[in-house]
Amino acid sequence: MITRRELAFGGLAVAGIAAIGLGHSRWRTGGAEAATETFEVNHTPEEWRKLLTAEQYAVLREEDTERPFTSPLNHEKRKGTFACAGCDLPLFDSETKFDSGTGWPSFYAPLDDAVRISQDSTFGMVRDEVHCRRCGGHLGHVFNDGPKPTGLRYCMNGVSLKFVAA
Repeated sequence: MITRRELAFGGLAVAGIAAIGLGHSRWRTGGAEAATETFEVNHTPEEWRKLLTAEQYAVLREEDTERPFTSPLNHEKRKGTFACAGCDLPLFDSETKFDSGTGWPSFYAPLDDAVRISQDSTFGMVRDEVHCRRCGGHLGHVFNDGPKPTGLRYCMNGVSLKFVAA
C-alpha cells in the first residue's frame, strides 16, 4: 500500500520533471540565442518578433519544435531550394529531400557551409542540433538513420524553412 508521504513525494517529483521538460522545450541555454558566437545576421528579440511569425520565432529563436505532420513542406515535391525562414540562406536542395515518415521535412545532406551542429542534451538524451550558419536559427536535429549516400537524416522543422522553386 502507498502511504500519503510516498504519494505526495511521487506527485512532486513528476511535477518537477514535467516543469523542467516544459522549460527546456521553450528555452535552453547554450543554444542559438545564448551562444557567444557572432552571426552574419543579427537582430534583437524585438526585431526578430517583427520579422517572424509567432511559431517561427518559437522554433528559430527559442528552439521549440513544431507539431509533427503539420508542415505543408512535408508534401513539397518540386525542384528547388529550402532556405532559412529567418535569413533566406539556402540550406537544402530538393534533390536531398526524402519522406522519413517522422512528420517533419527530412533531408540526407545540407548544402555546403549552410548549417552548424551543436550538442543538445535536453530530455535526458544527447542529440545533434542543427542551426543556420548565417543567423543561428534552430532548424531541427540530425540523426544517423537516414538513406544513402550519407546515412544521415536532417529532421527539420518546416516552419524554420521556406521553399524557393527552381
